[in-house]
Amino acid sequence: MIIDWKKIALKKYDDIKNKVEKIKNKLTLLAILVWNNPSSLRYIKQKRKWAEYVGIEFILDHLDENISESELLEKITIYNNDKNITWILVQLPLPNHIDSKKIINLINPNKDVDWFNEKNQWKILIWDDSWLVPCTPAWVMDILNHLKIDLPWKIVTVIWKSNIVWKPLTMLLINSGATVTSCNSKTKDLSQFTKISDIVICATWKPGILTLDMINNKTIIIDVWFTVLDDKIYGDAKFDEINNNWNLITPVPGWVWPLTVANLMNNIVKSYYLNK
Repeated sequence: MIIDWKKIALKKYDDIKNKVEKIKNKLTLLAILVWNNPSSLRYIKQKRKWAEYVGIEFILDHLDENISESELLEKITIYNNDKNITWILVQLPLPNHIDSKKIINLINPNKDVDWFNEKNQWKILIWDDSWLVPCTPAWVMDILNHLKIDLPWKIVTVIWKSNIVWKPLTMLLINSGATVTSCNSKTKDLSQFTKISDIVICATWKPGILTLDMINNKTIIIDVWFTVLDDKIYGDAKFDEINNNWNLITPVPGWVWPLTVANLMNNIVKSYYLNK
């Protein structure tokens, strides 16, 4: 059974739009996109669409994939010092010749709306919820809150491996009292963890890695990412067979892009007030 994430997203967008209308200063989001990764191009279109909807100016700096790491670092330094740019994001992934960690950590922490800079991420580890939350972990928590999931009583398996989403999401779940197991696409006998889980959250970029026989009939599936193959979108979970079994599941296609972007816009507004 499909989780109705649209209801959550649309309410959040309207709330953000109302808040932006009350802010006299112009809010400007600069997005840096390197190369033409199909998933990234789709994502950037959504960010532009919803930024314009809520009244935030969106600027895209679309760079050639052959740009050197030093050139990209220089650009970020310029944008850090540009008073007309309120917030900066770098669309990931980056080409292999560029060190993503070095790029992210150069972004001014006060302009880091994704909340990826290591100076910002550590706040989640110490249970500081007064600041921002990375956008994807935020929407996962939005969905669980919308479903009224009592996390202190739940077993959660997270199938993932990344610094910018997996670690903060795992910490948020732990901070909420859930019993959390961290796995990845190479975990031996993955089903031994997923079968006993109340919630499975996956983003391995491995289409169909989670199948119906790997879960129980009450497991909630949060499929976070997707893969584009031959112009078709595939999730980590076998959506059709799991949905037909009446398990609650986020849809792919029909993925929850707008919820991620809604939390990006929410971070912009929240950051504005925190940095006043």
